[in-house]
Amino acid sequence: MLTIDALRDYGANVDEGLGRCFNNEAFYLRLVGMGLADANFDKLKAALDAGDTTAAFEAAHALKGSIGNLALTPIFGPVSQLTEVLRGKTGPVDAGALPGQIFDALERARALQ
Repeated sequence: MLTIDALRDYGANVDEGLGRCFNNEAFYLRLVGMGLADANFDKLKAALDAGDTTAAFEAAHALKGSIGNLALTPIFGPVSQLTEVLRGKTGPVDAGALPGQIFDALERARALQ
């Protein structure tokens, strides 16, 4: 079960995320669950696999906003960096370890549920 303490241990900035949710823990936890199920994670993976930098940027940029608002720092950091790597690119991009970092952090967060 997803808890505030588990998210803190995970590395989320829970106080920041809660602040954006009027300090309503149930609301914040519900939004975190929704954020971890965001279809943009699948879109990002598919776009990166296909080499579609435009679609990958759009998915990463959307995730940067939603995950950033939830203060899920372990995912937000590499998503934010990947967004900047992809910004304005139209051809192949070397994203390095960022996709792996994103999806590893996502799986760790999903395991908390």
